Amino acid sequence: MAKKPLTPGRGLDAILGNIDVNTLNGNESDVTASISMVDISDIETNPFQPRKEFDQTALEELAQSIREQGVITPITVRHMPDGKYQLIAGERRFRASQLAGLKELPAYIRIATDGQMMEMALVENIQRENLNAMEIALSYNALIEECQLTHEQLSQRVGKDRSTITNYLRLLNLPAETQLALSSGQISMAHARALINVEDTEQHLSILHDIVNRHLSVHQTEQLVKAGKNEKKTRSTAKEELPSTHSAAQSQMRQMLSSDVEIKRSRRGKGTLTIHFNNDEDFERIMKLLHP
Repeated sequence: MAKKPLTPGRGLDAILGNIDVNTLNGNESDVTASISMVDISDIETNPFQPRKEFDQTALEELAQSIREQGVITPITVRHMPDGKYQLIAGERRFRASQLAGLKELPAYIRIATDGQMMEMALVENIQRENLNAMEIALSYNALIEECQLTHEQLSQRVGKDRSTITNYLRLLNLPAETQLALSSGQISMAHARALINVEDTEQHLSILHDIVNRHLSVHQTEQLVKAGKNEKKTRSTAKEELPSTHSAAQSQMRQMLSSDVEIKRSRRGKGTLTIHFNNDEDFERIMKLLHP
């Protein structure tokens, strides 16, 4: 259907411009953005949207605000070959506008690839929606795989430290039950970061159940994890305690490499030095630190 031009505020037209999408004829290579009124019936949701659930009460409140004041901030869409529009950002506003009974919405019309769609949806949600930790981790992983980004490139895209990106991606190694508990808010990101160091699945899930059933704090969880490690060491074959020089070197290397480093030494002085890494990219990062 024909799109009615939306009169932008002062300065906005100069920045974004305005186009009549009916005159594009499939040639959109020179168009970056416009603002138009778009029929809600012509808009489809973003398949790359990282948020899968929306709070119904919050949507109803936003819908009431829209009934009274209208949609203040336009949504962002891309023009599809079939003449429809696909959401890039603003799904809460779109859903609330549907509840409010609106027939059309103000929208920025942009040209975007699938990779850009995913990237913009993720960034917009992180900035506005407070995704839970698992949604962020899954979205980061999808961006890395689909857009072939390194951790460094991803950190630049979303404005987060590379170590933060790595910490989120490590959550994907957690058992499914722990991921579900994190997604549902039964445990926090800090709880999950403590649990990720418990490799024994039975012990891991036992601590998880204690956190949920006994409402343990992060500190209490860390103490449980530490106690479990000490118990495991006690049960294992008795080994000579590391000399202070080896122990200090182990701590220094862990800090320098931002990775788990393990030194084992026999009573005769023979031993092994193990450096753990999460994936091939993490391996390359460590090698660069070792061989600058």
